[in-house]
Amino acid sequence: MNHILFNISDKLFLRDPQKTDMGQAIVRKSVEMIDIMGFEQFTFKKLSKEVETTEPTIYRYFANKQRLLHYLVDWYWTLMNFRIEYGINNITAPEEKLRICLLLLSGKKGIGSAATYVDEAALYRIVISESDKTFLTKTVDKDYKAGLLSPFRETCKKIADIVHEINPRYPFPHSLVSTAMHAASHQIFYVKHLPLLSDLKDGSKLLNDKLFIFLEGLVMGTINEIEK
Repeated sequence: MNHILFNISDKLFLRDPQKTDMGQAIVRKSVEMIDIMGFEQFTFKKLSKEVETTEPTIYRYFANKQRLLHYLVDWYWTLMNFRIEYGINNITAPEEKLRICLLLLSGKKGIGSAATYVDEAALYRIVISESDKTFLTKTVDKDYKAGLLSPFRETCKKIADIVHEINPRYPFPHSLVSTAMHAASHQIFYVKHLPLLSDLKDGSKLLNDKLFIFLEGLVMGTINEIEK
């Protein structure tokens, strides 16, 4: 099966894992393991046993597990950018473009396809539970300047441009969109672990539908508060 190969910052890896079978196995298995055990319990030693290789082999691809997590999160947002571009292609109405973006952010559309060699549903859950750990760090300024958060920024800018297209007089498109992007993952996390912080309900088959309704109301309602 042909898989999508992404252009991910080479500052995140020592050897491009997309270009070798071992590298792909490392990425694929790390997604499975972090999804199950969490980032704190995940180690390269445990990963090496699952991939049936040596720990030094994994270090030839990634300097540490923080860089690997960053790689996985950047992978997710690069994939999101790809899906947004595909989804809004040939769409002229900016409102419909925004709706498609929010559908993708809510996880209601595009989760679990066979477009890549990783479990995208598991990757989505990692973004929900672990992605804040990639930028709530002491090195965030250095990482930002190095472009390690570029896929997230590019997604934000892409959607913010659509917001501006809908209402050029709205003064805070990037602030609004970045808030919605974080809310998309935080609300799912709250539902599962801190339920009093959300009105959404865990276990509901309509969870992602309700999240989409929330995001659409948040973004469109805010945009429309300012006269066009």
